[in-house]
Amino acid sequence: MAKDDPIIHPVILCGGSGTRLWPLSRKSYPKQFSALSGDQTLFQTCAARFDAPGFAAPLVVTGDPFRFIVTDQLAEAGITPDAILIEPEARNTAPAILAAALWLHARAPGALMLVAPSDHALPDAAGFRQAVLDASAAALAGQIVTFGVTPTRPETGYGYLEPASPPANPPDARPVALKRFVEKPALPEAERMLAKGYLWNAGVFLCTAATMIDAVEAHAPDLLAPVRQAVDEIAPDLAFHRLGPAAWARAPAQSIDYAVMEKAANLSVMPYGGNWSDLGEWNAVWRTGPADADGNVISANAHAIACENSLLRSETPGTALVGLGLTDIVAIAMPDAVLVAHRGATQDVSRAVAVLKQSRTPQAETFRTEHRPWGYYETLALGPRFQVKRIVVHPGGTLSSQSHHHRAEHWVVVQGTARVTVGETVRLVSENESIYVPLGAQHRLENPGKFDMTLIEVQTGAYLGEDDIVRYEDVYSRS
Repeated sequence: MAKDDPIIHPVILCGGSGTRLWPLSRKSYPKQFSALSGDQTLFQTCAARFDAPGFAAPLVVTGDPFRFIVTDQLAEAGITPDAILIEPEARNTAPAILAAALWLHARAPGALMLVAPSDHALPDAAGFRQAVLDASAAALAGQIVTFGVTPTRPETGYGYLEPASPPANPPDARPVALKRFVEKPALPEAERMLAKGYLWNAGVFLCTAATMIDAVEAHAPDLLAPVRQAVDEIAPDLAFHRLGPAAWARAPAQSIDYAVMEKAANLSVMPYGGNWSDLGEWNAVWRTGPADADGNVISANAHAIACENSLLRSETPGTALVGLGLTDIVAIAMPDAVLVAHRGATQDVSRAVAVLKQSRTPQAETFRTEHRPWGYYETLALGPRFQVKRIVVHPGGTLSSQSHHHRAEHWVVVQGTARVTVGETVRLVSENESIYVPLGAQHRLENPGKFDMTLIEVQTGAYLGEDDIVRYEDVYSRS
């Protein structure tokens, strides 16, 4: 990197519905927060990809349910964000990207913004960073530079980009004019586009914040006023910046491709010849995983016997998954749900989620393990008038001061020490000790130690839902 090269501001989009990689990914915990390969999650890998000279600290745009997961995972990766913008509700990519552009432009006029999804696989981080740096001159000159991946097969699950002229092979280190975007094609069309030098649309693009604002004003003007007002009305919330909810709700829910990219004339594409996947379905995970001699991709808790070209994953250390005589099969075992599908059908996994939602099956959107700002809890048993949970509170973690209308609670500490407040009484509860919280009593739980504190909670009562919480005070500003 030369001394006078521009600083590039990564904008990481961190939302998602969590349906395409069900049951590993769900609405309450989308795939970017999972480690599909290696020790880091996809979100952590994305942030680390741009943690390098020439790149500023990331600006993250995410939803309210994920804000503490974002901060925890960034801290675990040793990355401090520039800011975290909270969307009051999901409005698709165009409002999120415009909000980031307005935020950056107000603080660094002329700033280059690199918009990147948080859930893609790009194994050659250094190579992709170089492609971004090579594209920066065109972006500074007023272009919106998209990134097009050299296809390796006629893929029907990706959108395509048609360059104005076929890119060189290997690709040149400069953007070329972009003729048009193409939606996900049928197989014959994908084969034709592969032969003609089309590129996969990676969903990543580079431009100045001012260029993006101007493009929205020209091609999607109904977005500009509500999003600008939502940015102007940003309210600090702990370490976050919460966009104004009323104005945000008026912003049309549009994708950036529909709002801008399919209409703008100042588009270029930077060809990229490295490996890339949007990991949009389980077959894509199979393609990117390390395979054995028979083409099987297997997790640590899975075994393949006489199997070929299959993906076998068990996400529970105590649960062994065994495949016997399988060909082209995906089998994913979670503690509370199992998916078995043909690899050719995995683009339709969202249909399974829809069926589960229609039958009001909780596994459609949530896990037995629920993440909270202070740690997490896991439901161990659930009956008509009782529920048993394992609650883990991180060091310094504090649950809200609360009460319940319909349940009492018994707590047994099995690891560490808890500081427990019930009414006016405060006491330390150590391992093998217990405490009773009567129905209606105001109470609070804290971990004053330096290690995780674990307790077993037994709830008893007529109603055990999570909405039976009356909060009096919360250090995490939850309502």
